[in-house]
Amino acid sequence: MPSLQGKIVAITGASGGIGEATARLLAQRGAAVVLSARRSERIDAIAQDIREQGGRATACVVDVTKAEDLRRLVSTAIDQYGRIDVLVNNAGIAPISPLADLDTEGWSAMIDVNLRGTLNGIAAALPAFREQGSGHLVSIVSVAGLTVSPSMAVYAATKNAVRTVHEGLRKESTDGVVRTTAISPGYIRTDLADSMADPNVRELTRKNMDAMGIPPAAVARAVAFAIEQPADVEIGEINVRPTVQA
Repeated sequence: MPSLQGKIVAITGASGGIGEATARLLAQRGAAVVLSARRSERIDAIAQDIREQGGRATACVVDVTKAEDLRRLVSTAIDQYGRIDVLVNNAGIAPISPLADLDTEGWSAMIDVNLRGTLNGIAAALPAFREQGSGHLVSIVSVAGLTVSPSMAVYAATKNAVRTVHEGLRKESTDGVVRTTAISPGYIRTDLADSMADPNVRELTRKNMDAMGIPPAAVARAVAFAIEQPADVEIGEINVRPTVQA
């Protein structure tokens, strides 16, 4: 099994789903993980469980819409473990609905969490990466941005914006200091549907997740694969979807 021994990885949205699965897998493979989310009791419990299983983990309460919280996350990683090698931008919400519903609050929330949250992470991590001489930014995007479906226009737009930011950062980082990886999941069995405002869309999404969704660990393995590559190899983008998903 590949080893991530010595890697220091901070993860947003780590209180469940893909974030939790990623934290657990990376810790099993030797990384020290800093779990962050708004739910302190949940990330504290996960971090404690990882430590009880012999891993290294700490928790940091973070709201990704607040730039100072992301700076504190990076500082926590450095203070606790001496550096930060990887930031996994995983926090995201999907209060999706048809544009005609005019859910402007939901639109703003997705922009704030999905896009601005990622930018806040980049702004917090880049100075540390540059000072260290290396660093890796991994962001969980979505296949929703590859084929836009009804009710998902704004959600897809925020995810495609992150994909664009990644490509821009990649082209600005050809000195080999910063690597970037965008990972786009399809239907994964998570609680993402809970953030969907439209009850019909929410129910349909849950049915699709139940029918074809794959475990969050599938995405966690993709994160690990990207991180474990040697320094001169950059995995730019990975799509992870169920084999039965169109």
